[in-house]
Amino acid sequence: MRLKTLGQSSLSVSALCFGGNVFGWTVDEATSFKLLDSFTEAGGNFIDTADVYSRWVPGNKGGESETIIGKWMKERGHRDKVIIATKVGMEMAPDEKGLSKAYILKSAENSLRRLQTDYIDLYISHTPDPSAPIEETMEAYSRLIEQGKIRACGASNYTGKQFRHALETSRKLGLPSYQSLQPQYNLYDREPFESDVQSICEEYNVGVTPYYSLASGFLTGKYRGEGDFNKSPRGARMSKYLNDRGKRILAALDQVAKEYSATPATIALAWLMSRPVVTSAIASATSTEQLKDLINATRIELKKESLDLLNQSSQA
Repeated sequence: MRLKTLGQSSLSVSALCFGGNVFGWTVDEATSFKLLDSFTEAGGNFIDTADVYSRWVPGNKGGESETIIGKWMKERGHRDKVIIATKVGMEMAPDEKGLSKAYILKSAENSLRRLQTDYIDLYISHTPDPSAPIEETMEAYSRLIEQGKIRACGASNYTGKQFRHALETSRKLGLPSYQSLQPQYNLYDREPFESDVQSICEEYNVGVTPYYSLASGFLTGKYRGEGDFNKSPRGARMSKYLNDRGKRILAALDQVAKEYSATPATIALAWLMSRPVVTSAIASATSTEQLKDLINATRIELKKESLDLLNQSSQA
């Protein structure tokens, strides 16, 4: 699997990033281990998680995904073979959220403990925190980098205005700079990122690692009508995609998938990976069969005619 440098950091990451949000939610520990083994055996090295995964599951407190990944790394003994990204900022409990310096430093220690490691490769601001000055947030990351507890920092869910302000502040004050942005971006959800943030990422040479790369599963093609919504816990989200434009995109994916003897999911990911600004696309799987489709996307180079068809189908 090809590797790319993430922004201006020292991190070399695989074109496919395994989304760890499913660990401790729709995937148990044993299956998580199998999926991570298959991913790394195929050449993948980039794994994304967050402290808050999967707090939304009844009985969970958050940290379940990090804990599973930590157990897997310890059991396999290859911490140095993988790039771990985790996040901070979402609410873990009442009064436990945000991007203040004190909270970031405390949360980093908790993530390190759950991951059973002494460093995090990429530590990400999960969502902007208007109550914390960006100077304070970046000073926290500076401290963690100096201590060797993180290698680089990134951001997620920032608007163009917020992201530019963060990057300019780091440059002005000589503080570490965000090396990555994790936006919602896929063949269906294009406009917000492309119109608001993409040019900033290009200007500052920031790595882009989109989440919801398959639009919560819509781009796999398994949701063709309301009767399909019960196929997964994410099915309820599909109604917003099942419009004329969404159906047009599915038809184009079907056509291109047939040409390449692939699945719609593989083609949707291959399209995302073909975008020059994208460093690594985040996608999750709950079975090794699903994972094969994701890995296959790293082996396909779409021809211009295929890219044109997909781009035209996804025009607003």
